[in-house]
Amino acid sequence: MIAVSVKPLFIAVFTLSLFLAVILLSPSSFSSTLVPSSDFSSGDLHIWSVKRLIEWRPCKWWLQGHLTVLPAKSNGFIRVDCYGGLNQMRRDFCDGVGIARLLNATLALPKFEVASYWNESSGFADVFDVDYFIQQLKGFVRVVKELPPVVASKEPFHVDCSKRKGQFDYIESVLPSLLEHHYISITPAASQRRDRYPQYAKAALCQACYSALRLTRSLEKKASELLEAIPKPFLSLHLRFEPDMVAYSQCEYSALSPVSIKAIEAARGDRKPWTGELARTWRERGKCPLTPNETALILQALSIPTNTNIYLAAGDGLMELEGLTSVYTNVFKKSALLSSEDFSSMHGNTKAALDYYVSINSDSYMATYFGNMDKMVSAMRAYKGLYKTLFLSRRAFAELTFQGLKGKELMKALWTAHKEDFVMGRGSALPDCFCEFKL
Repeated sequence: MIAVSVKPLFIAVFTLSLFLAVILLSPSSFSSTLVPSSDFSSGDLHIWSVKRLIEWRPCKWWLQGHLTVLPAKSNGFIRVDCYGGLNQMRRDFCDGVGIARLLNATLALPKFEVASYWNESSGFADVFDVDYFIQQLKGFVRVVKELPPVVASKEPFHVDCSKRKGQFDYIESVLPSLLEHHYISITPAASQRRDRYPQYAKAALCQACYSALRLTRSLEKKASELLEAIPKPFLSLHLRFEPDMVAYSQCEYSALSPVSIKAIEAARGDRKPWTGELARTWRERGKCPLTPNETALILQALSIPTNTNIYLAAGDGLMELEGLTSVYTNVFKKSALLSSEDFSSMHGNTKAALDYYVSINSDSYMATYFGNMDKMVSAMRAYKGLYKTLFLSRRAFAELTFQGLKGKELMKALWTAHKEDFVMGRGSALPDCFCEFKL
């Protein structure tokens, strides 16, 4: 009886021991299917796998705070005159909402300036849902779709906010004109001090930027169709290497194609490229746009797989794009995903609106610049709780290449620089409406 009972027990223990030994000693056991492989000997994983220490989230004083009741009587009407591309105009208009609340003014719908440079003729109501905007700002600031006839019959008195040096003070410089003329137009100054705003004025600005600006139904439908057409998951990449961008930067690049060189020269005008030590200093300060080839190199340094689906959120004039597409082969552009009829009928604002919509809803977002679109997209993604957002560092790339780093050394150094930015949440959102949250 005893011999019969021990034998099965011995066999079971031996079998279990052998099984555990196989698992522990095998280099390609279960762990290899759970942990992605790294491109570098440092053992780091892809950038999105890194644990963040800091996130930016909408401030509670804006989302949950008590609003200061609007005064019974308005001081007059303000129209914001907006220039540039869609996201620059969006920024100026959001500022204008805060200014209107600061000055206890009633906000008229903004004027979007027609700009042939941006292939643009669409206005605010062609891009954004006006009724939704007005409804979302109730209690924050007064907004009217149409001015009273006596006011609408005349042009507003324009207050120039651009010539004042230093930080612009709207109560000191604009309120007197509003009280005198009752209907004024402004283009907000870039140097304004939002940190001096009372919270009710900042709350109006935040509500306008992140809760009140919704695309028109027809444009949102088209943007949703574009989003649906992109293979999932995908990275939205805002790549800036257009002739005007390079010309404005005053940077020079070697090994560009004759076509690109010609396009840049045509866009330069009076802006001549920096040379010698000034050129090096300028590049080390991060002032030179990343080429598509440099962008591909940084993506590889961050262990972004080369078969990643990438949506190119960019204008129509990108140069040297093969520097990216020769490495990352699944690159999609709206010109290919939309019908030719839809694409040709769109202006600059509507195309930019599509890129914005796709970018704030993408699985991840990267940008080679920190311009108006990038600031708005990163903040909106933080508002939605999407934190796979990163800005590729032009400064780090310049400094490391000037140090003579190449190959794996350069890749590791790029990884380290960007990893620190991602961990600390740099560029995730702007501090005006968002508060730092330590994880």
